[in-house]
Amino acid sequence: MFDVVIVGSGPAGLTAAIYTGRARLETLVIGSATWGGQLMLTSEVENFPGFPDGILGPELMSKMRMQAERFGAKLIFEDVTSVDFSSRPFKINVGDKSFMAKAVIIATGASAKWLGLPSEARLRGRGVSACATCDAPFFHDKKTVVVGGGDTAADEALVLTKYAREVTIVHRRDQLRASKILQERAFANKKINIVWNSVVEEIWGKDRVEGVKLKNIQTSEESTFSTDAVFVAIGHKPNTDVFRGQIDLDEKGYVIVHDGTKTSVEGVFVAGDVGDPRYKQAVTSAGSGCKAAIDAQKYLQEHLILEKDGSV
Repeated sequence: MFDVVIVGSGPAGLTAAIYTGRARLETLVIGSATWGGQLMLTSEVENFPGFPDGILGPELMSKMRMQAERFGAKLIFEDVTSVDFSSRPFKINVGDKSFMAKAVIIATGASAKWLGLPSEARLRGRGVSACATCDAPFFHDKKTVVVGGGDTAADEALVLTKYAREVTIVHRRDQLRASKILQERAFANKKINIVWNSVVEEIWGKDRVEGVKLKNIQTSEESTFSTDAVFVAIGHKPNTDVFRGQIDLDEKGYVIVHDGTKTSVEGVFVAGDVGDPRYKQAVTSAGSGCKAAIDAQKYLQEHLILEKDGSV
């Protein structure tokens, strides 16, 4: 039995653990085998406060982990297989093991959708990215490619124009799916070019991105295109499959957030990208982890008082 079980070990989950641990709450963090969230795939982080010279993503997560452990949080790195929020205490299952919790914080994040190319995985963090806000400053006066055609792709392209010399959107259709206002901004920006009806078949480069191989899906014609970076902007998938049927999710699978950090189940809170389809930043995730921890602590205090009064 734990006071708080935090599902997820990225910036949101570990920040929550720092706060709940420091509040002397018995805390368990269940992070997946690939712990640390998306920052584990990021080379250098320059926009997290407190690190004026930047810090490597894995190093930042390691420091957060050590800080959470310093305040007594217990961490295990396995995948949650099922949960039961229908009765209290809540039950979280990890394979054949079960953990009971008086309160739960969901901080499982959202995973960027990738193209699935071996070269993409090999060059991730070496010119392949899924976050222009995070990595665009590394490509000042460089050539960049954005893959996608929705709001995410248009947003990424517009962010990149503030730094890159040239931005090329590669889209598999003959028109963008982005909102009208974003399309108008993209078409009006002289730095943005669009390659229609095409897909990226390969990203080439030895130690860093040097170019892409494109294929026109209508003519099957192949071509090569030199670039210094590839930003994959085909959307994100919130990691909420295990919570379906237990809490309310929106049509895209994100946790529906009430009053800051609350979910549809009293005593279950949410932090980070899993409930935030908009910002997707480490610092906003950390901030929401702090808020969820404080709300969970307040919930436990009120709940324990009621128990002592015999009202529950």
